[in-house]
Amino acid sequence: MKKWAFVSDFDGTISKQDFYIFMMDKYFPEGRELFKKWKVGELKDIDFLSTVFKSINQEEEQIIEDTLSIPIDEYVPHFIKNVQKNGADFYILSAGTDYYIYHILKKYGIENVKVFSNEGYFREKNVHLNIDKNLWHYSERYGIDKSKVIQKLKNEYEKVYFIGDSEPDSHPAVFADLTFAKNGLQDILRENKVTFVPVGDFKEVEDYLLEKGVMT
Repeated sequence: MKKWAFVSDFDGTISKQDFYIFMMDKYFPEGRELFKKWKVGELKDIDFLSTVFKSINQEEEQIIEDTLSIPIDEYVPHFIKNVQKNGADFYILSAGTDYYIYHILKKYGIENVKVFSNEGYFREKNVHLNIDKNLWHYSERYGIDKSKVIQKLKNEYEKVYFIGDSEPDSHPAVFADLTFAKNGLQDILRENKVTFVPVGDFKEVEDYLLEKGVMT
């Protein structure tokens, strides 16, 4: 069994803005009405996101350019290298799509990171999702069941650390050995009485792991 792994959500955790919000505000403002329905539970997460992704209507070059303009936590590339230097593995766990994640990883020269996410591809001016109901981590609501991924990794590593920022991350947080929480996830975990470490960025995560002797 390997020693430890660090698993991170992507949108709003590694990136400073969610891909769907960026694209919706720029190309699909009417999606704000759908957003309200989604937030009150009238739409499944995966249905809402699929609709936004299929409503961009731009050439792929433009979509990639927009994707690469989304800011990330500047410390993330350094943090990932440090995790790997310490003999651990870094994973990205996202209920969005790997389509834009891979473009951003490439931009920052981030290598040897396994991405668990909904498969996405460009076709006819939009981003489409390829949801396979036969995959072991399939979720009807999110496309990918983050809890199942964390539980599987826990069979492979002595410790699994996780970081997230919003509601979908509250489910895997229950199973991680330790969860770092940003933004709205903090309140959700407090309400659910799930132990977590509140952080604002990845530098704070690294400081904590250094202090605890997990990283050197």
